[in-house]
Amino acid sequence: MASIYETIEKARKTGKIEKGTNEVTKAVERGTAKMVVIAKDVSPIEIVQHLPILCKEKNIPCEEADSKQKLGIAAGINVPCSSIAVIDSGDAKISTGKTKKKSWK
Repeated sequence: MASIYETIEKARKTGKIEKGTNEVTKAVERGTAKMVVIAKDVSPIEIVQHLPILCKEKNIPCEEADSKQKLGIAAGINVPCSSIAVIDSGDAKISTGKTKKKSWK
């Protein structure tokens, strides 16, 4: 199975992604997001804490990445990225299961 970063990179190259918490929140609320990835090293955590709840309400898979720096690189930007939404997966295979429980503090 491909890593979350490989999935994001493939979706970026062959499909469409949204980068950043504001854009991801909009995509989830509109129902256009197919999957959401949140970096677990975001500080303060309150920036992204609402996303797993929104994803659960909209039945959108929500995954966790270990590094916002790696997430930014996978998204094709040279700065850290707190969250990404896959809008069109293109050639990337994304999980369509239920939202995973997160232990946000």
